[in-house]
Amino acid sequence: MKRIVIAAPSSGCGKTTVTLGVMAALKRRGLKVAPFKVGPDFIDPGYHRLATGVPSVNLDGWICDPRFLRESFLYHAAAADIAVVEGAMGLFDGIDGLSEAGSSAQVAKELAAPVVLVVDARSQARSAAALVHGFASFDPALRVAGVIFNNVASANHERILREALDAAVPGVQVIGCLRRDPALAIPSRHLGLVTAEDNPLSDSFLDHLVEVVEEHLHLDALLDLEHGELPEDPAPAAANAAASLERVRIAVARDAAFCFVYEDNLRLLEQSGAELCYFSPLADSSLPEAICGIYLPGGYPELFAAELAANEPMKEQIRAAVEGGTPVYAECGGFIYLTQGMAGEGENHCFAGIFPVQTRMLPRRKALGYREVELLEDCTIGRKGSVARGHEFHYSDMQEMPLHVERLYRVTRKGVELAPEGYRYKNCLASYIHLHFGSSPDLAPHFVEQGRAYRKRSLT
Repeated sequence: MKRIVIAAPSSGCGKTTVTLGVMAALKRRGLKVAPFKVGPDFIDPGYHRLATGVPSVNLDGWICDPRFLRESFLYHAAAADIAVVEGAMGLFDGIDGLSEAGSSAQVAKELAAPVVLVVDARSQARSAAALVHGFASFDPALRVAGVIFNNVASANHERILREALDAAVPGVQVIGCLRRDPALAIPSRHLGLVTAEDNPLSDSFLDHLVEVVEEHLHLDALLDLEHGELPEDPAPAAANAAASLERVRIAVARDAAFCFVYEDNLRLLEQSGAELCYFSPLADSSLPEAICGIYLPGGYPELFAAELAANEPMKEQIRAAVEGGTPVYAECGGFIYLTQGMAGEGENHCFAGIFPVQTRMLPRRKALGYREVELLEDCTIGRKGSVARGHEFHYSDMQEMPLHVERLYRVTRKGVELAPEGYRYKNCLASYIHLHFGSSPDLAPHFVEQGRAYRKRSLT
């Protein structure tokens, strides 16, 4: 199966726009495109889904081990003609300055995939070839196979770029040169680009993007890039073990306010015996029927605070579920929804009120980075001593949680211990950290088993 990684020397070079254009153009040629995103980002995958019609999957070599990364890739790309993987930040940027962990380069090597580098050629000419030469030679185990020059000013600018690259880096071909085009800009806000839910790409935008890609990129050359052999690891045992068990209905919040969730978390829950049923805390007045668990992912609850606060029937159902012992797992935005609410600009928006604190938005980022979590007690998603990995990124700040609320996470960042987190009330666990269930094989099965035990208790 064909596969490419579209990366860049740094953020801001245009790789998301280029990736979307390539995905959409290949789809319009009749190809089945499997979209992927390197790293823990949730926003770019939403746009991938709009361009391809299928969910995009995160691949992270620090959060998950190589075997899971390859297994996830093979699973989600099995029916595709080509997999297109969008990189994160710069090609070699990861968790630190000494290793490749968490980088696009690491993922490309694990997938034996060629790299296409998107280079912002604005304000440079022959120097762009020196930059590409450095990236192509930095790691001999990585193959930078092609370059797409972005923000090219003119035909003469393009000629210089092509001549310079051909002379300096003969093993790397120019896939194309994209001219400067303000019409292709995608709006952004504090956590990155505006989400696909809030800014669904219009048909006219995609039509124009595909026209630009078809005119200025050599897509056939892109499809002809060679890749190495990818070992096919066996499917995880959890998927086989759960096949004969009765399904457990788990409600998953998913709407414009709660749209940040790892697709593999959902897959692993299903493979562990969950029947996922989706609901909207914004629009629905009740939870799905006969559920035995609730998953509240992250998102932008702060942008919909008034609507969420006004939906009293849903808040009451969430409170009743928690008080009744339903297993509940909430992360970041889902955690905020379980607090007393959000305060700011003279308004207070009351949320579910499970945790006795309020949140507020800050003008600057509060937290960003990888996290490793050790469970200090048995809980909704695992047993004491289990270790999982994830990511934290938010602009909101929360009042100090009262000491009587249990903390179940021992949190570290690059080996440095942070303040304990992972707050529990009854059978509800909430945290700012987005955990990837692929980082610890017991998380998804344990959550589902907690739901199965809840159902058994409810029937007796």
